[in-house]
Amino acid sequence: MRAVVTGAAGFIGSTLTDLLLAEGHEVVGVDNFDDYYSGKMRFLSRHLENKDFKLLETDILDLDALRQSFEDADVVFHLAAQAGVRISVKDPLRSHHANTTGTLNVLLAARDEGVRRVVSSSSSSVYGNAVRLPAREEDPTVPISPYAASKLAAEQYCRLFYELYGLQSVSLRYFTVYGPRQRPDMAIRIFTDRALDGLRPQIFGDGEQTRDFTFVSDVVDAIRRCADCPDPKGGALNICSGSTVSVNQVVSSILKAVGREDLEPEHLPSQPGDVDHTWGDSGKARELLGWQPKIMMDEGLGRFVDWYRTVGKV
Repeated sequence: MRAVVTGAAGFIGSTLTDLLLAEGHEVVGVDNFDDYYSGKMRFLSRHLENKDFKLLETDILDLDALRQSFEDADVVFHLAAQAGVRISVKDPLRSHHANTTGTLNVLLAARDEGVRRVVSSSSSSVYGNAVRLPAREEDPTVPISPYAASKLAAEQYCRLFYELYGLQSVSLRYFTVYGPRQRPDMAIRIFTDRALDGLRPQIFGDGEQTRDFTFVSDVVDAIRRCADCPDPKGGALNICSGSTVSVNQVVSSILKAVGREDLEPEHLPSQPGDVDHTWGDSGKARELLGWQPKIMMDEGLGRFVDWYRTVGKV
């Protein structure tokens, strides 16, 4: 298989690239190495001499460059995005350009270059404050942040390109992904960083908001399975653990793993755009992909803390 991974240097993209190359596939990595956070090249450096890997510094907003990147590709795994609810509240256009226009460009380039399938990255945030829990793919989508709206618009383009042009596509609604290589702006990394520095963890709100956490290797397993599964017909799939943990519980587990249970969390005002609870039903993913998560929360947090102690905190 010849695969393109957009956002190849990022948290999930680099982990997927590792897996694809380990399986013996050809991989073209696309990343613009923007200034949102630095240091991503180290995740790909060990592959730079691999004959099966090609890295292109390309922005998904450059349609002509994308077309060239997608030549002879079988599958495009689209992970490039402007992540983050809070930055989208401050700068909605940045999220719209990267997530909506960027995804449209990916679909156009894939259509024009004869790519068989696009596996696109969406988010559980499209549900907003879900009308029922666990959320199912057919439930109403009511975004409450520009980030969520941009992801939902991208989903609609994926569906449309399947219906209009026959381009096979699927939108994966990730819930809260965590693990090694996690972005600096993600809560688990921030909590861990402060605890290792002897600082009190800062929690927005009362900490009773809950999240459906999924370990990065489980998410990458689901993404990879989408290359070979039956035609998903432009639909969406929840990629989630199917269980929830409160933010307070997560912080408590991190403090225990770090050995700083003496640190008392500090509570700050809630942030606009944050949903109260996420919890997904992954039944469709289990059925279509034969997938289920394997890494439980305590094990996953332990793996992350070990990585961050030795590699991540540099």
